[in-house]
Amino acid sequence: SGRANSHSQCRLRFKMQRASSHLPFAGPPDMTAPPGLGASPPTSLTNGKLAGAQGGPVSVEAVSHPAATIREKRNWLIYTLFARQEFDECMKVIDDQLKETKGMCEYAIYVKALIERQRGKIQESLQLFQAATCLNPQNPLNLKQVGRSLYLLGRHRDAIAVYEESEHISPDDWEIYHNRGLCLMYLRQYEEAIDSFKRANSIQRHDATFMQLGKVYTLQEKYREAIDVYLEALEFSPEHAELLATVGLLYLRLGENYQAFDYLGNSLTHDPKNPKTILAAGSIIQDHSDMDVALVKYRVAAVYTPNSAQLWNNVGMCFFGKQKYVAAIACLKRALYLDPFEWIIAYNLGLVHLSTEQYASAFHFFSGSINLKPDFASSYMYLAITLARLDDFDNASTAYEKAIEMERDHLFHLNYAITLYNHNEMPRAKEQFLEFERIFSELEEDVRNSDRDVLEQRKMLGAALIADNFS
Repeated sequence: SGRANSHSQCRLRFKMQRASSHLPFAGPPDMTAPPGLGASPPTSLTNGKLAGAQGGPVSVEAVSHPAATIREKRNWLIYTLFARQEFDECMKVIDDQLKETKGMCEYAIYVKALIERQRGKIQESLQLFQAATCLNPQNPLNLKQVGRSLYLLGRHRDAIAVYEESEHISPDDWEIYHNRGLCLMYLRQYEEAIDSFKRANSIQRHDATFMQLGKVYTLQEKYREAIDVYLEALEFSPEHAELLATVGLLYLRLGENYQAFDYLGNSLTHDPKNPKTILAAGSIIQDHSDMDVALVKYRVAAVYTPNSAQLWNNVGMCFFGKQKYVAAIACLKRALYLDPFEWIIAYNLGLVHLSTEQYASAFHFFSGSINLKPDFASSYMYLAITLARLDDFDNASTAYEKAIEMERDHLFHLNYAITLYNHNEMPRAKEQFLEFERIFSELEEDVRNSDRDVLEQRKMLGAALIADNFS
């Protein structure tokens, strides 16, 4: 057949970024606050301290003062309506309260700002929080919300300045250090972000802080440190499904499939409907060539994420492993429709078309994959095989040379030697075969014996080259 194929299945892995409480580097800001980061208002605000149900009794002087009574008389109603998410009615009460107090009611302004931010009006909410801060500059709640709005607007440096000011007023508030760490992370000041998250955890441990600290280590490609952070978090929250799934995905990235499957299985025990975890577990099962079990897992995930490109990519490669090529192409093309800029889907489509001897289509998809990810060496090798089948020997040789230049892999030399032999380039074929033998001999025995196709092609080509010496 003239081709050795040990990369026949390639599936999407997951990026650890995927916690729901933070912003992507290049995307729009998140409109919601992470858990515990000031998403709901206190009952009332008086002289920089909470008053009412959450902050203890109001002082006698504050209650007896007529102006204070006017400012606070509707706070209970504002809070109740906000808690019920009856925002339109709440805004009417707030406007009446502000009209009566001539805009001097700090609590009404604060809650109005929260509602505006909830509706996606981040700039308006920032102005309102700044107005509340002007009325009571020593209230750390106001300053934290100003910083949060600046963070959502992508003004991370301004947000850091506000959080640093908040530290002087409330030095033992974990939220300040957590939010400051988020801003530093998106400015790619990773070491300072790590210090902020660790400071937040030293004050009060929270799963959200552990998740973000682990994410910083992951962004630095310090996967072992990230795993240590998540394992520490699991000591306090052993049933946290997202933490278990994240640890499993990191082990999967490190190639420790057994550890990964253990944590992913524990995660599914607590959250059996999590599509990301199901997809990762299915990927490990698929790696062990148990396609039917993997397809059962993917069927569950498809109920919750029917438009997932990763899901359809993996389903397509399951069918490819079962040699059901029409179904594989249908699934992979659906994946490509859902995410046309995902290089690995185009790569897999190239593999399937190459296996079905549709060389023109294979060339199209391998070229597209290379354009999207030009630093993946195997794409050049399969493109070279395709070009050789299309009788474009010169460009095939160029593609092989590019692959060999990028990565040291015994398959590149073996396939190149086969192509050279098929085009009667015997001296160059022998040279590439000897290089293949040298690299192949350095591999561990179980790796050498894992691919029968490689062993067969090695035996056939070796015998052909020896026969050519005697001819």
